[in-house]
Amino acid sequence: MKITGISILLIGLILTIFTAFTFFTKEKVVDLGAVEITRDKPHHLNWSPLIGIAVMGIGGVVLWRSYKK
Repeated sequence: MKITGISILLIGLILTIFTAFTFFTKEKVVDLGAVEITRDKPHHLNWSPLIGIAVMGIGGVVLWRSYKK
C-alpha cells in the first residue's frame, strides 16, 4: 500500500509539472499511385495543474492510510 501511495504521489507531481503533452499522427496529403505524400499532424493534450494536485492529494490519503494500519 505504501508503494501505491508513493507512486500516485509521483504521478500527481508529474501531472502538476508537465501540464501538456503533444503527439503526432501521419496524415495522407496526396496519393498519386506510387507517389504518396504524408505530413505529421500535431495533437495537443492540455490539463490543469489542479488535476495533478488532486491526484497528489489522493496519493497522500492512500499513503496516510497505509501508515495508520
